[in-house]
Formats: sequence, structure tokens, C-alpha cells
Amino acid sequence: MKKSDVPVCLTGRLRPQPSPSGAGCGPWTALLICLMLAFGSGTAAAQDGAGEVTAMAAAETVNINAADADTLASRLQGIGMSRAQEIIRYREAYGPFSSVEELADVKGIGQATLDKNRVLITLE
Repeated sequence: MKKSDVPVCLTGRLRPQPSPSGAGCGPWTALLICLMLAFGSGTAAAQDGAGEVTAMAAAETVNINAADADTLASRLQGIGMSRAQEIIRYREAYGPFSSVEELADVKGIGQATLDKNRVLITLE
């Protein structure tokens, strides 16, 4: 492997790499890519050119109207087994959630927890 084949952020220098179109990328683009790779969130929804959520990101979403307590506790941030069981109790008492915001009505779940998990939660 030649040094020029090594990704920009692994060389420790910000040098433009030629692209197939010949346009290349500037040092700020390279820096942005390195930061995204280094600090990117595993729960962020990656999108393709058409704006569709990839299969990997879709697999991480949680249907709060169908998930069991184990799934809720393992996939949602700040939700342990006791809070997951509260979600199930609420769902059984009041029926399916009609909005993501309704999750804040569950005992022990506040706005901060809701905000942390908003992109992961689905209703169907």
C-alpha cells in the first residue's frame, strides 16, 4: 500500500485526495470526514442519496407500540427495565401511543429522555 492510498485522517495530514471525477476534496472536507468517523454516533440514522434511512439505522429503531420490555430497555437510552415495564403498563392501560410526545406521560420518563431517543422511536 502506497502512502497516497492511506486515508487522509490516518496520515495525520490534511491533504486533498483525488476523487474519481478529478475534483478532489479540500482539507476542510477531509477534516470533517475524519471527525465524523472518529466521533460519529452509532445511533445516528445514515441516509443515502435519496434520503432513505439505511437498513442498519432502521434496525435500531424501536416501535414503542409493539416492543417488549427487554427491547425497550436495551435500545433506548436512559430506559432501564423498570421504565420499560412502565411503558408496557401505560400501553396496556391507555392503548397504543398516538405520538412520540405521549411517551413523556409515562411515569419516570421526562422530556430529556424523550429528546435523547426521539430519532429511534417509531409508532408502527
